[in-house]
Amino acid sequence: QLQASGGGLVQAGGSLRLSCAASGHTFNHKYAMGWFRQTPGKEREFVAVISWSGVVTTYADHVKGRFTISRDNAKNTVYLQMNTLKPEDTAVHYCAVDLMNEESRVRVDKIFYDFWGQGTQVTVSS
Repeated sequence: QLQASGGGLVQAGGSLRLSCAASGHTFNHKYAMGWFRQTPGKEREFVAVISWSGVVTTYADHVKGRFTISRDNAKNTVYLQMNTLKPEDTAVHYCAVDLMNEESRVRVDKIFYDFWGQGTQVTVSS
């Protein structure tokens, strides 16, 4: 089970930190953890991903320089620090696990992700 938290309402230019903890389940593979987001009527889109080792990260172009993904394997938790938020960042944000069993590789296509959290709403007002 993946439990996401940290969403909320913030003004443009503000910051939020999302967290996603894996609990009640032991993944027997090394796994990448990613964040995706979705707005009504649109496809779920990639935001950021971090490898098992934490060494490799990849970001969507629209969040580069503003968002930072990190993880704490001891806590089975991934974080997404979101700065300089814009109204277009408004969406339900989902965390996900890719059981690829590699230390320093990531994938951005949602079809590769095996487990998903329930989503947390981020709303940015102008």
